[in-house]
Amino acid sequence: MKLRTRPPAAAGPRKAPRRLRVLRHSRFRRFLVGQSTSLLGSGMSTIGATFAALQLPDGGVDAVGLVMAVRILAVLAMLLLGGVFADRLGARSVMLTADLLRFAAQGVLAVLLFTHSAQLWEIVALAAVLGIGEGGFSPGLTALVPGLVPAEDLADANSLLQIAQAVASVVGPGLAGVLVAVSDTGTVVAVDAVSYGVSALALAGLHLPRVATPCGRLFTDLGRGWKEFTSRTWLWVTTLHISLFNFVLWAPFLVLGPALAQQRLGGASSWGLVLALYGAGSVVGGLALLGRNPGRALAWSMAASAGWALPAAALAAGLPLAWVAAAAFPAGAGAAACNTLSTTVIQREIPAEVRGRISAFDSLGAFALGPLGLALAGPVSGAVGAGRLLAFGVMWQLTAVGAVLALPSVRRHGATPQLDGMR
Repeated sequence: MKLRTRPPAAAGPRKAPRRLRVLRHSRFRRFLVGQSTSLLGSGMSTIGATFAALQLPDGGVDAVGLVMAVRILAVLAMLLLGGVFADRLGARSVMLTADLLRFAAQGVLAVLLFTHSAQLWEIVALAAVLGIGEGGFSPGLTALVPGLVPAEDLADANSLLQIAQAVASVVGPGLAGVLVAVSDTGTVVAVDAVSYGVSALALAGLHLPRVATPCGRLFTDLGRGWKEFTSRTWLWVTTLHISLFNFVLWAPFLVLGPALAQQRLGGASSWGLVLALYGAGSVVGGLALLGRNPGRALAWSMAASAGWALPAAALAAGLPLAWVAAAAFPAGAGAAACNTLSTTVIQREIPAEVRGRISAFDSLGAFALGPLGLALAGPVSGAVGAGRLLAFGVMWQLTAVGAVLALPSVRRHGATPQLDGMR
């Protein structure tokens, strides 16, 4: 009697093709190439905009802060409109328009920098246009991917997109720094413009069926999206959790981390190592999720968010660079798991006709308090001390993760298996 139909050694090699099964879908391959290129350009653009503002006659730190603040505010202001338009017109059309807008904004800025005629108000205005494009693009991303792959491959598609983002966050700034050193900021911005053009070409080549969505007044459509969002306890609770995490822990970490690195860890290169290992952890976390479709994905996502507390805890404890950098690696892996799994849950369970608006409310809720946290981190740390502020954020995050997981709507979510495509 045969106990096996194939030799035991055959079990190992079969995993690799399964992990990359999502790449069999040509539309997703096209989109992944375009999105990866765009993300790499975006990873470079912050460096380009920063040095462009610094090099102006009336530039400086205040100018850099103004450019960054205007861009972030434009993103937040556009998110809800982007969600409505994605549901009304189709995610692909809105994302294509957003890419063309970003291509134009960065192209104009590159010309101004090449001709040495850029003024601060022009850079600020173009940063606002760039932010509008980013705010319009983001909600469509969550809505588009389910149309590119079958339901069983959604997690793998999101994992690959998360890996692309992690790689871009590490490679992009480094490449931008090299280009600034050997050329100028105009070259960096021009490369970013080209990356948006590549993304637009990829989107233009996608042929997706149009989902007919009834259109009402703007506030009526937003109201329906808000009703759908708030009717799902697991959704608004997890969004609130990420929002408070950004405000209480991550914003102080991003502000105080470089300062503490300068004081006692070795300076900018040491902080670069911490961020590089965070990015490497995100890549490894994304790779680990490929080929896997865990049950109770929402609970695993929230549990993984505890990893963000590790590098802040190492800084608060005054540990040396090796420990802070090592702590950043599992934080990055946790970030990949949290983002990938939570996005997959939304894509599988939210009806297609409101997915853009739900994504917009989710993103807006998650990041709305971030700018306030960045602004308050310095003054509050001056009053209570950087270590105490970071320690409070660590305790908050661990307590919040436990509280969220204690809710049945989160802990038991997905415990009963559903057929693919069922809502």
